[in-house]
Amino acid sequence: MNAWQGLLWPLSAAYGAAAHLRARAYRTGLAKQERLDGVVISVGNLTVGGTGKTPMVAWIAERLAREGKRVGILTRGYGGEESGTSDEVKLLRGRLGEQVPIGVGADRAAKGRELARQGVEWFVLDDGFQHLRLARNVDIVLIDASNPFGGGHLLPSGRLREPKSALRRANVIVITRSEHAPAVEAAVRRESQAPIFYARTKLDGIRRVAGGQMAETVAAADLGPAFAFCGVGNPGAFLADLREWGVQVAGHKFFRDHHRYTAADDVEVLREAEAAGTRALICTEKDFYNLHAIYRGKLPVFYCAISMRIEREEEFWDTVKKIANARGERGIASV
Repeated sequence: MNAWQGLLWPLSAAYGAAAHLRARAYRTGLAKQERLDGVVISVGNLTVGGTGKTPMVAWIAERLAREGKRVGILTRGYGGEESGTSDEVKLLRGRLGEQVPIGVGADRAAKGRELARQGVEWFVLDDGFQHLRLARNVDIVLIDASNPFGGGHLLPSGRLREPKSALRRANVIVITRSEHAPAVEAAVRRESQAPIFYARTKLDGIRRVAGGQMAETVAAADLGPAFAFCGVGNPGAFLADLREWGVQVAGHKFFRDHHRYTAADDVEVLREAEAAGTRALICTEKDFYNLHAIYRGKLPVFYCAISMRIEREEEFWDTVKKIANARGERGIASV
């Protein structure tokens, strides 16, 4: 623990106590959960920042839709924006189109009831592990192998939203950005006996941004030296992914998560990119929805379209459905 974390430790202790009491209130029935007339699959994590929740939400929604299920997504949206203008909502809509309705707002139970009136019977609850107010059939928790527990400290001195002991609520655990992480597995096993799966980010394509719109797909080798910029929860993982995908990264600039770019940001990124001798700019798909007008600059702009590749995919999906069905039989929800 560094000096800054030491100063914040009393606040973390108070935060942890409040989180524990809140979870206990729901576990004992002192606080009442709201239930939807359908199956709720929650995707969440223990830490703030990126663990791959949005690609996992999209994967589950697409899988349910392919199976003919009437599926919808419930998400708070960044900052609780009910207009659906957050980058993650735009990304999901861009990927899923009109086949999967999305309820956006802080009151996800109310949004779920709205979707139910439209015929939705399966609900994917985005970032739902701490949203205890809404009952769920399956709790899927994602853990980033590159930074599994955010330094081990609770907010605000660390990145943990809850103590690791909260993993006891999880039904399925997915370790992301790895295919084998025995140390992370061992840490998880001290708290939970839930089945563990692995998942990695899969590059679907590197696409050019032309006039603010998605354009052609290019090969990584055709970019030349590129300058990476992003406003995501785990920017280091984005750089690692780019290098794994064969992109030559000659410089980078990071912004806070969900950053909405400005004209001043455009000038700064272009200045640093030109100083680094790069020939292209590259960002994440989430950043694409937050761009200002950097694509009008001297350097071409590209973004990475990604999806989730789950190891033992069919076993994972069978496990999720079996848990959903078993808990539905016990009255959690039914379809």
